[in-house]
Amino acid sequence: MTGGSGQRVAALRAALASRVVVADGAMGTMLQAQDPTLDDFQQLEGCNEILNLTRPDIVRSVHEAYFAVGVDCVGTNTFGANFAALGEYDIPERVFELSEAGARVAREVADEFTASTGRQRWVLGSMGPGTKLPTLGHAPYTTLRDAYQHNAEGLIAGGADALLVETTQDLLQTKAALVGARRALEATATNLPLICSVTVETTGTMLLGSEIGAALTALEPLGIDMIGLNCATGPAEMSEHLRYLSRHSRIPISAMPNAGLPVLTRDGAHYPLTAPELADAQETFVREYGLSLVGGCCGTTPEHLRLVVERVRGLSPVVREPRPEP
Repeated sequence: MTGGSGQRVAALRAALASRVVVADGAMGTMLQAQDPTLDDFQQLEGCNEILNLTRPDIVRSVHEAYFAVGVDCVGTNTFGANFAALGEYDIPERVFELSEAGARVAREVADEFTASTGRQRWVLGSMGPGTKLPTLGHAPYTTLRDAYQHNAEGLIAGGADALLVETTQDLLQTKAALVGARRALEATATNLPLICSVTVETTGTMLLGSEIGAALTALEPLGIDMIGLNCATGPAEMSEHLRYLSRHSRIPISAMPNAGLPVLTRDGAHYPLTAPELADAQETFVREYGLSLVGGCCGTTPEHLRLVVERVRGLSPVVREPRPEP
């Protein structure tokens, strides 16, 4: 790592160890709200990662909106920059290119805010789940793992400060992403925090039936720096699973809930949780469960995150005394 990036990453590790770090909220809805054209998508409608190259101004504006309300870090627009998602558009060979472009856009905005405010801002390299579940035989594990390595190498090249394997629903897919990320860190001789965020459905388990205890047991030995939950539900439904992690996880914890459970309306899904309600929930999680990283997922807006920042800014995570379950 170069001197500057090494100092940034060290500062991020120090922040995560000593205070509550706030990440951003939803990305996709804010991109779509700016009505990109079919040409912007290079005729690949809905492939948001293409916008990193064709309309970086749109992607920048989303990052700027979140940094402007005081968040510490933003996630890159690379949620779908993986073999499975890009494969559906017949462009799986563009994983590295789109990952690097997404990280570079976020890096530029983060550096501008760091310079103008005097407060260090960071970039979380988003590694999404894709659409293939290797446990069900949708794609070979090795194919996914190697593509995740390219995904992570692109994020590292573009200037990400941490790698965030997020919204994972299948523990074998999660492992493919984490092992791919670890291989990328080794190949590039970089040492970034590796964060893993699983998705627990309203059923109380991950999509393929794994409980949070199974996820912790399977993932903690893979050398991750932090484990948490994101997506699928609002904070209320996450509480019990976060309580489990608080009691048993040896590593720090994160939570990025949706703005409640979606309500289907004529105009599509509506997320009912208000900004004060999300801020209440995150403050409670920090005080009771010792969360180190908080943010939002689907349906959360800059206004949601502005209130979260206000609420947790002065807090230190409650000290936990985890008792790992053998």
